Amino acid sequence: MASAAPHPTRTQTYRERAFLPGTSSLAAYLLRLIAIKRTNLCLSADVTTTAELLAVAEEVGDSICVLKTHADIINDFGDRTIKGLRDIARRKRFLIFEDRKFGDIGETVQKQYTAGPLRISFWADITNAHIFPGPAIVRALKEAAASTIASYNTAVHTEISASPHSTPFSDSDSPDFDDLDDSPGPPHDSANDFLTARSTAAGRKESIVSISTTISQHNESISPQACSPLDMEEGGDGDADRDGMLERLGPPPFLRALLLLAEMSSEGNLLTGSYTEQCVAIAREHRDFVMGFIAQRALNGEEGDNFVTMTPGVQLPKEGQEAGGKMGDDLGQQYNTPTKMVGEMGCDVVIVGRGILAANDRAREAERYRAEAWRAYEERTGLVR
Repeated sequence: MASAAPHPTRTQTYRERAFLPGTSSLAAYLLRLIAIKRTNLCLSADVTTTAELLAVAEEVGDSICVLKTHADIINDFGDRTIKGLRDIARRKRFLIFEDRKFGDIGETVQKQYTAGPLRISFWADITNAHIFPGPAIVRALKEAAASTIASYNTAVHTEISASPHSTPFSDSDSPDFDDLDDSPGPPHDSANDFLTARSTAAGRKESIVSISTTISQHNESISPQACSPLDMEEGGDGDADRDGMLERLGPPPFLRALLLLAEMSSEGNLLTGSYTEQCVAIAREHRDFVMGFIAQRALNGEEGDNFVTMTPGVQLPKEGQEAGGKMGDDLGQQYNTPTKMVGEMGCDVVIVGRGILAANDRAREAERYRAEAWRAYEERTGLVR
């Protein structure tokens, strides 16, 4: 019996897929971003301090399309972490994916997503969930995301800047970044306030800090800025072209998306067979919120499917070493190369952690992974032969 023809998304470019009917706004934005930056690499930033997280984001940000976090392992996670990471993401042009792996009843996951010390929905573009609690978990997270977006669109947004000779805020007297970034807050009476920050500590000088507050009620960035397929060549002819296209693409929409954990890379995991099939079926019922899957292969199978598959467990042999043999660790993790996962399995974004984090030159190693994964995508789609 002849094998079934591959799904069209296996050979379509990211640019083409961004404009397919029914593609959610955040998924379309990510696909456009990938096409322009020429990177289908996600860094798994499994570090334990804010300083480490911001440092690695700064080092590799130019080579990635997504940065994956585990906020609950960052010892000093807080408002500074959120603001610092979001600032770098805007400047370096990548999305933030909090790898929370929700797996509880609906009311509980809503609170875990929007409240508590992490408040994930306010700063992470993407998160993920298991479906073992049942399909209601998707609906619950979708409702929580909608509530966050509605709050943001009626929020007070404040920017802070200091005069050239001002004294920086210390950890003890710094303002609450809840009021300085995208989080909802109470309305203010005036549009421009000036705060004189005086310190009684010896040797500290008076500082003048300007706080600009904008009160707005809007629905901004609900979909990516308009651009035509002709304006979305795969990275253009050089850095100037890419910079121009990124500028036209604009910042990411303040929307939220979910990935379902359909498969895992660890040895002996139980996310197989009918479980994976149920993930896909549930995703099809929520295409406006579920952007894709964490999986080891592309799961698009029906007409209209355009889910993004992000794949962990990816690693390259060290430079100078030949590929071959089984790669993994003593805790059950199994590794595959970008060429296999993107080229053979049809995955869209490779997730790499220790392979980059442990490198002496993280930026150089991230670029090596980016180039390998991008080459596999170009060969799969026929952009190069």
